[in-house]
Amino acid sequence: MKKIDPTARIEDGAVIGDGSAIGPYCVIGPNVVIGADCVLTSHVSVSGHTTVGANCTISPFAALGGPPQDLSYKGEPTRLEIGNGCTIREGVTMNVGTVKGGGLTRVGDRGFFMNNSHVGHDCTVGNDAIFATSATLGGHCEIGDFVYIGGLSAVHQFTRIGPQVMVGGLSGVRGDVIPFGLVNGQYAALEGLNVIGMKRRKFTKQRLATVRGFYQKLFHGPGIFAERLEAVQPMAAEDPAIAEILTFIAEAKHRALCLPADSGNRQP
Repeated sequence: MKKIDPTARIEDGAVIGDGSAIGPYCVIGPNVVIGADCVLTSHVSVSGHTTVGANCTISPFAALGGPPQDLSYKGEPTRLEIGNGCTIREGVTMNVGTVKGGGLTRVGDRGFFMNNSHVGHDCTVGNDAIFATSATLGGHCEIGDFVYIGGLSAVHQFTRIGPQVMVGGLSGVRGDVIPFGLVNGQYAALEGLNVIGMKRRKFTKQRLATVRGFYQKLFHGPGIFAERLEAVQPMAAEDPAIAEILTFIAEAKHRALCLPADSGNRQP
């Protein structure tokens, strides 16, 4: 059974799932689908062609499905899709996509988005992501599963962040971050592996040692980075995480790789 506060405005055409509660002064647009058992506490705006999965909790002044902050957007019916079990706190913004970017912004399941965080147009965010206060994505970013982005950090448009990455607070991420990486700094640099996250994902001591050995050879071994990258290719067979990192590097699109700060890691 739905529970809709009399002060909420639900436009004709909107779909509200069974068991959902729409609190005071929420505004739901005509092309919105809210899944079952969601709670919109109060003063939530959901607009555009937006789908919210089941069991989501959305706090006051979140604005979901607004137009992309892109000058090329001309009102096309692009979309925002939010997965199941997400917690979206106060003031969070998520925009629909653009035609040139594929027309879809997609957020996975069980995300936790702290106050004032932002998901820009045409981004893809994986499952179990955590965005701390005011964490911000520019347009077209790709964020893997189990990623943590620290408070007041920003990710440049078209940047990829691999699964199980931790981004420190107050960081500006301008390059692709390898899976399992740990990055930090005003102009974020790779500082190592997200060992805490890897342990939480049940990496054994042996696996951690293997991946650490690979990391040291790739980023801190002798020679230039391109030579080291070529040399470690056979290590892909030693552990699935190594294969995942190498595949991520090979699939580079728009941004250079985020590397350790020492000059020996400059890419050609």
